[in-house]
Amino acid sequence: VDFGGVLGDFGGLGGSWRGGGLEGIFGVTVLVRDPSRLPPGPAPARVLVGDARDPRAVGEALRGQEGALIVLGTGSDLGPTTVMSEGTKTILEAMAEHGVRKVVACLSAFLLWDPARVPERLRAVTEDHRRMERLLRGLGLPAVLVMPPHIAVDQPLTGDYEVTVGAAGGPGSSRVISAPDLGHFLLRCLRGDEFDGKSVYVSRHYGKE
Repeated sequence: VDFGGVLGDFGGLGGSWRGGGLEGIFGVTVLVRDPSRLPPGPAPARVLVGDARDPRAVGEALRGQEGALIVLGTGSDLGPTTVMSEGTKTILEAMAEHGVRKVVACLSAFLLWDPARVPERLRAVTEDHRRMERLLRGLGLPAVLVMPPHIAVDQPLTGDYEVTVGAAGGPGSSRVISAPDLGHFLLRCLRGDEFDGKSVYVSRHYGKE
């Protein structure tokens, strides 16, 4: 993918997409609700202000793009929601309209857990992540479903992390990924095809977690 549309709420990721080197993808369009939450650094080719549930805004963000990176969240609101799944539905409809064939979505490691083990306070948000997952799996395209554990905004970019396909890590795996390393991996998935059609867990042990 040389041209990409990035759609989401970057405040919650602590600028992870910058850590991944988004500037290496030409013609990047970013759609955000609040541009003040974009991290410092080189600016994307275009920044559009809008909501991922707005078909017009999403269509404009994806027009002429080859791939889409979906990073949606609810901030500190952990109550019942359909914001993320509604946004995903709108994005997938715009992808179909504009012929975008590549999608990478950031979800949650809890989708790899037994639902009964998900902490009560996180179950409502996890249910909307499940709705996102169902939409993406029904797309008919080899979506990459990235399911990270706790995202640590105070840990560095290393570019060196453990990737597990279809499971929440192996014995001794970390339950943390730094925001910059998550961004690095999301963009690795957007650029390449190694993880197309897969659910992947990414983590790393840092010096102090």
